[in-house]
Amino acid sequence: MTQPHDPLGSGAAGRRPLQVETHGLDVIADAERRGTPRSLFWPWFGANVSVLGLSYGAFALGFGISFWQALAAGVLGIAVSFLLCGFTAVAGKRGSAPTMVLSRAAYGVRGNRLPSVVSWILTVGWETVLTALATMATATVFTSLGWGGGTETKAVALLVVAALTVVGGVMGFDLIMRLQTWITLITGVLTVLYVALVADHIHWSAVDAIPAGSAQEFIGALVFMMTGFGLGWINAAADYSRYLPRGSSSRGVIGWTTFGASLAPLVLLVFGLLLAGSSEDLSKAIAADPIGALTTLLPTSFLVPFAVVAVLGLVGGAVLDIYSSGLALLSAGLRVPRYLAALLDGVLMIAGAIYIVFFADDFLGQFMGFLTTLGVPIAAWAGVMLADLALRRRDYDDGDLFRPHGRYGDVPLGPLVLTLAATAVGWGLVTNTAARWLTWQGYLLEPFGLGGKTGAWAYANLGVLVALALAFLGTLLLGRDRVRAQEAQEPSPALDAEVLHP
Repeated sequence: MTQPHDPLGSGAAGRRPLQVETHGLDVIADAERRGTPRSLFWPWFGANVSVLGLSYGAFALGFGISFWQALAAGVLGIAVSFLLCGFTAVAGKRGSAPTMVLSRAAYGVRGNRLPSVVSWILTVGWETVLTALATMATATVFTSLGWGGGTETKAVALLVVAALTVVGGVMGFDLIMRLQTWITLITGVLTVLYVALVADHIHWSAVDAIPAGSAQEFIGALVFMMTGFGLGWINAAADYSRYLPRGSSSRGVIGWTTFGASLAPLVLLVFGLLLAGSSEDLSKAIAADPIGALTTLLPTSFLVPFAVVAVLGLVGGAVLDIYSSGLALLSAGLRVPRYLAALLDGVLMIAGAIYIVFFADDFLGQFMGFLTTLGVPIAAWAGVMLADLALRRRDYDDGDLFRPHGRYGDVPLGPLVLTLAATAVGWGLVTNTAARWLTWQGYLLEPFGLGGKTGAWAYANLGVLVALALAFLGTLLLGRDRVRAQEAQEPSPALDAEVLHP
């Protein structure tokens, strides 16, 4: 009889010695599945309790909308996007394999390599951004304390943050679950203290006086919140539910994933909106240094604890990203052990963070461009994946997830064409003028009568929602017969171990 997973490390699971996780793309055996849906709260809360959530208040108000509009956009964007993660997490407990392996049921074994590459780029990008933010926040705190804060401080901070992230990603699931529990507890307490210390900087009269924006600006903020939160995680949502027994409650998986991921961002967003709305100078400063700008409100005595909460919160997200990026890289076709894939991603993460910290001069513009651009194909993939999951009545066939000539096929054209078409339409309906290398987008705004790249709809970023809807509805309409034919087949033979472990 297997012991249940104990995220606090007090039970049998906690006494098990830590070691490098050997599982890669393979399906988790029944004997190793453990825990309950409630255990999903810890990794998801720990990954999203970062004080970066406070900065999203300034990001949302930057769309030119009022406090109430920004609050509505934030609540809807966070809750709905993480609910989609909850649905995707159900695939993990039904298939006990990583997200981008389960995606093969819709895209085929080798056809799935295209969305796997996109997923890999997105997760590497996120871990890079989080590592850079942790580095910049540390440097800002050291500057405020008079302890330096220049190139040397940034270099050391980057190495420390990168080391924590890479070690977590390389070690794998057990260390991540334990690490996220303590990150949750520590950052939760210190974040509450931060809120209490800066509460007197809120001026409701200034917040309430912010004028309302247009419907297009509201939609733009909504889409940004969705891509900044749930849609940035949806391609990894099954990676942490795959260790649950297949008989676990689907409602529990959805509920605990959504609740754990949404709770901290919702609270932090409200307070971030109040702070940013009270000070235009703070709102502008956040655009340049989203975490460091928040230190300007603190007494000197709390700067070190703030650095701890900032770094740990960002590391909590980066660790989950590097773990999932390694799995996505394997799914894209790289045949190395999982820990080597995570290590390779760590090297790329460090290189990208060096560029952001030492060379980039416009963080927010590049960040928004990155989120929106990759948010479109990920939204299209999510539409296909969610519709495919909704159509299925049986668990995935373990062996055929790895056989190009099995029931799921090799390179089925339908899902790929649908994804590419939805992405093409989506990119035509978003704009990224803040990032010069993305100004080619928005090519459908004029033909569709939406005012072109300078019109009222230019910054609504409708393309993310359109890509999601087109891919979802298209799969529901065109994929039903394919799924029924797959599920009518008898279970396939077990797969040889060497196919799963290169």
